[in-house]
Amino acid sequence: MSLLLLQVGRQVPETAWDLIWGGTLPTQIILLVLVAFSLASWILIFWKWRQFRDVQKDGDQFLAAMERSQRMEDAYKSILALPDSPYGRVFRQGVNFFSELRPGALREGAPAVEGLTLTQLEVLRMVMEKEEAEERDELAVGLTWLAVIGTISPLLGLLGTVIGIMNAFLGIVATGSTNIGAVAPGVAEALVTTVFGLAVAIPAVIGYNYYVGRLNLVLGELEGFASEFIGTLAREGRV
Repeated sequence: MSLLLLQVGRQVPETAWDLIWGGTLPTQIILLVLVAFSLASWILIFWKWRQFRDVQKDGDQFLAAMERSQRMEDAYKSILALPDSPYGRVFRQGVNFFSELRPGALREGAPAVEGLTLTQLEVLRMVMEKEEAEERDELAVGLTWLAVIGTISPLLGLLGTVIGIMNAFLGIVATGSTNIGAVAPGVAEALVTTVFGLAVAIPAVIGYNYYVGRLNLVLGELEGFASEFIGTLAREGRV
């Protein structure tokens, strides 16, 4: 009841900031939560932008090194000199597993060795797929929170709007007046949380969908490289 009397007797807001600073306690709590969500989403957006930018840069260097290499031994030496990247880790995982199956086969001047059996080739593919899954999980860190923020923020805004509308109607009952001047401030305050909720959700949803697309692109490149890795082994008579 005291909250209702405070709302009825307070000064009529003139600007949007008056609606925010002079809002009821539930409205201010929801707005604070939305502000925290907004900060978290923008931090995630810039972090993922930098992460995928670095991955793209490292991927271009990796593919350029692979194109310059004539044989698997040359490619391995070139990759060792490059910065650590998802592409390099998948490549090294495949090379290390092949070296365990055929020790010394990738050394310079090494004699020809027996190719991999079908079972060994299938295990090699599974090892590389496992590394691809680990890279996918690492690149996907933070995307879940963007999805959560993009989903929850409009609902929080709607919750604040419903609470504000309820208070506005209770104010009408308490004062007995249906004058638009008495109802409008309460309705306007109720809509503030909806606006904030949408303002927080829209960038989060855009960022989530954009980075999911970038993630799928990287995964497609990794899968294509794994197939090309096995194809290179076949061309060199190692399979």
